Amino acid sequence: MKIVVDCRYLRVGRHDGISRYTAGIVTALARLHPVEVLVNDERQLDHLPDGLPWHLVSAPTSWREPFVARQVRRTGADVVFSPMQTMGTWGRDYRVVLTLHDLIYYRHPTPPRNLPAPVRLLWRAFHLAWWPQRLLLNRADAVVTVSETTRDLIARHRLTRRPVTVVPNAPDPVPEAPGLPGLAGGRSETSRTRSLVYMGSFMPYKNVELPARAMARLPGWELHLMSPVAPEHRARLSELAGAGTLVFHDGASDEVYRDVLGSATALVSGSRDEGFGLPLVEAMALGTPLVVSDIPVFREVGGDAGAYVDPDDVAGFVAAVRELDDGDVWAERSAAARIRAAGYDWNTSAKALLALLVG
Repeated sequence: MKIVVDCRYLRVGRHDGISRYTAGIVTALARLHPVEVLVNDERQLDHLPDGLPWHLVSAPTSWREPFVARQVRRTGADVVFSPMQTMGTWGRDYRVVLTLHDLIYYRHPTPPRNLPAPVRLLWRAFHLAWWPQRLLLNRADAVVTVSETTRDLIARHRLTRRPVTVVPNAPDPVPEAPGLPGLAGGRSETSRTRSLVYMGSFMPYKNVELPARAMARLPGWELHLMSPVAPEHRARLSELAGAGTLVFHDGASDEVYRDVLGSATALVSGSRDEGFGLPLVEAMALGTPLVVSDIPVFREVGGDAGAYVDPDDVAGFVAAVRELDDGDVWAERSAAARIRAAGYDWNTSAKALLALLVG
């Protein structure tokens, strides 16, 4: 069976969430079964294992996307997996499995800024009603999502008649470095600093204002914001933090991110909506506890490794951070984090996906 994976959502340069999911699942899947990939820019191959057969097709934001199957048919694919749900399917002669990561943009309609203006306009229009999503998903043979929470939402809103399979996100492997804080040799309570880490975008639903406001009440602590940030967001968050300490990394490398996260007291998030929450698993894999908003998917992913706070409760957030000043509490959460993270790995996810693709 010829399996082809749509890798056109790989970001040239630094990953975003969809890009990292694509790279992780393809790398693990290729160890289990021969795989060919679709790209629209040869630089996307830098994120993939060497030697994978590849095919150059039009970009997913091209006007040609509804008819991309005409290009894909030339690959001789038996089944195509796309890590998004928007891949064109008209005219296909192969099975197709699409992915719906979340339903965030129905409740928070601001589209990602990296999309071209015409695509952002279509994005907003698409999320004004449920029927466009149903149309896309029902044109597939099967649907993948990344969490039980999102699968339940898909069912609640009756978005597809197709079977829905959970293929979770996972952290990249932790380097073997015995004795270094946060890495595979393990962490001790004394290795941590009075620092908190936020990894993610600064879109409104991410509610980065919650940890920023909390910093005004946490003297002696630092909040490290790892992602690239626009000047207006930097100014706004700095104002909210008052005398609190914010450290803007403006797009840290994976190595810097891992080092900062591996010595932190907690990963934090005030997000009001997520499809999964990959930074939670990345933190837990390093033994770093969580202080995050109380939303269903964070409970699903974080389990006993987290403290869960109402997204508008600054005092509750501060109290949850201060609770980790107790060494015994921190150690218990850190151990729970590692146990929880062990349930998420790319090999397990790839096996679940392969069973669906060849079934």
